Amino acid sequence: MSDQNAPRPLAAERRAHILSALGAEGAVRISQLRESLGAAMVTLRRDLADMEREGLLTRVHGGAVAVATTGAPRAAHAAGETLGSIAVLVPSLAYYWPGVLRAMEATGRDLGYEVILRGASYELQDERPVLERLLRDERVKGLIVAPNTDTEHGPAVIRWLADCGVPSVLVERDAVLEPEGVPVESVTTDHALGAVLAARHLARLGHRKVGLILSRSSPTSRKITAGWLRACEELGLTPAEHFEQQLPDRASPDFSAVVNATLETALENGVTAILVHSDPEAMAFVDLALDRGISVPGDLSVVAYDDEVARLFTPALTAVSPPRAGVGEAAVQLLVQRIENPGRPSHRVQLDPQLIVRDSSAAPAPAVASPCRSAPRTSAPAAWEPDPPPGGDVVASCTWGRSGHGTRLSRIILIPSSSE
Repeated sequence: MSDQNAPRPLAAERRAHILSALGAEGAVRISQLRESLGAAMVTLRRDLADMEREGLLTRVHGGAVAVATTGAPRAAHAAGETLGSIAVLVPSLAYYWPGVLRAMEATGRDLGYEVILRGASYELQDERPVLERLLRDERVKGLIVAPNTDTEHGPAVIRWLADCGVPSVLVERDAVLEPEGVPVESVTTDHALGAVLAARHLARLGHRKVGLILSRSSPTSRKITAGWLRACEELGLTPAEHFEQQLPDRASPDFSAVVNATLETALENGVTAILVHSDPEAMAFVDLALDRGISVPGDLSVVAYDDEVARLFTPALTAVSPPRAGVGEAAVQLLVQRIENPGRPSHRVQLDPQLIVRDSSAAPAPAVASPCRSAPRTSAPAAWEPDPPPGGDVVASCTWGRSGHGTRLSRIILIPSSSE
């Protein structure tokens, strides 16, 4: 007597095809199955429902995902066991990264993994020795790394990650293996889009002469520049209507001089709005502008890029805000999926930043207005009282400095009255 519950030959072939696709891709879509198998949609839905009841897959909207590789670890986690450790190496445990790391720790805990944090530095040329030490811990099941891909050792580090035998995910970095050109798994912010958002915001306010100031030491600068130039082209800005300038590291003895020269260049060219990466550079730029009697945003609008501390400044800075928590959460989720399903395709996840509008950006001042600007001062000048010329009228005034930020000096501008 035959087993009436055994699948018919055609059904068995469909099941084998579905299981093979799940093993290779980790997911299947009914529309794709229909094309490859030529079966009716209702038949395929019934197949997926039967296979789900047997514990072979989990149905989702439009298809199904594999579950066979995740059942045992999830059961262990439900029983209170730790599934292992995830080692994380980022350039800093201070600026920018704390929000990313907090999300990594929370997501790892939810998924049953302990997150081990290590901070390197932006000056570190080769992360391999640090990574090798991390892998001496047998509990480490995977790596999340933000390597310095712009150094001469960058390609070797990427190759090492691919060959080390432990799943890895790049965070806020992307790369391909050479010479194969195979993408490396990664989670990044779309920083080019962030620059586009800032440029469009300034254009909507009415700015036509704009500038971009970048941190020379940041690996993000290249992507911001690409987005900025794309936006300038999209907005129809000519090369004479926008400029780009790089700043040295904030610890450099030349930093203040370069910031001052950049501000001078912007003013000489009639620039009315600036995007500055990152927050500390933006704060230094605005401080210098205010000390020279330039109103922000009255005379010059400023948008910061990073939004780490931009809201704490006075004026509160409009800023492009990367989704730090989302990046951290997605990186851990991606790595755990790779740990539990090593055969699935490589994933590259890109998250959108958002623009937070605050007090440092506004419509440009009318063209007839000319702000009172002074050369930078290292000390407060002696008090003086101008002698108004005969028939002179007070027509404008400006102020250096800010309340609570050192000496405040007012200057009165007197212009002779017209004889008409």
